[in-house]
Amino acid sequence: MEAYVSLNIENKVGHIEFFHPNRNSMPSDVLQKLSETITTAGKHPDIKVIVLKSGGDRTFCAGASFNELIEIEDAETGQQFFSGFAKVINAMRTCPKLIIGRVQGKAVGGGVGIAAAADYCLATQYASVKLSELSIGIGPFVIEPAVTRKIGNTAMSQMTINAEEFFSAEFAKDKGLYGEVFNTVEELDLAVLSLTEKLASYNPEALKEMKTVFWEATDHWDALLAERAEISGRLVLSKFTKKTLKRFR
Repeated sequence: MEAYVSLNIENKVGHIEFFHPNRNSMPSDVLQKLSETITTAGKHPDIKVIVLKSGGDRTFCAGASFNELIEIEDAETGQQFFSGFAKVINAMRTCPKLIIGRVQGKAVGGGVGIAAAADYCLATQYASVKLSELSIGIGPFVIEPAVTRKIGNTAMSQMTINAEEFFSAEFAKDKGLYGEVFNTVEELDLAVLSLTEKLASYNPEALKEMKTVFWEATDHWDALLAERAEISGRLVLSKFTKKTLKRFR
């Protein structure tokens, strides 16, 4: 099955779904399409609230595409790649509609960043999280502002330093990344449906104003995340990272 990003509208709810056959890892083209789709949904007159989810039932998002990272040969290309995650996070941040994250499985690296950039996340017990970037010679620079904003500096540091450890969905809930955790995907989907139906019935002007309040003091993120992408783009060229990534071929 090929990679895709889709947008479906049901009862005033815009369902954005992304998929990649390699555990929903994100190459540049999927990141670009995802940021564009979020922007489109934000402007669509028939959409009152957005659900962001991924295809498949095992992994929500495995983060950056290692296959593409291995091929990066210069700092400019590296910055362009990591700017893909910056664009997705900023599209979620500036989208005038609330974004509800549906996290059915594991989230790694950039996948944690996407979950953190959602306005509210619901997840299953299988949705453990990991920030593996330090272990491959880079760091979660681009997603850090979104993750720290949601779970705080202490939990962000804990996950970053323990780069090879998965933290449970309950940990993520306790730290504020997830609002609720469910035993099954079926229970998760029922909860997402119930919540979004309620939100879609509320005053859209109030929802828009609330979204603005949620994201106060983040207007500088366009520049900040671009700077962070430059750091990651430079580090991905290091001998350490090149050698480590080859193990994942």
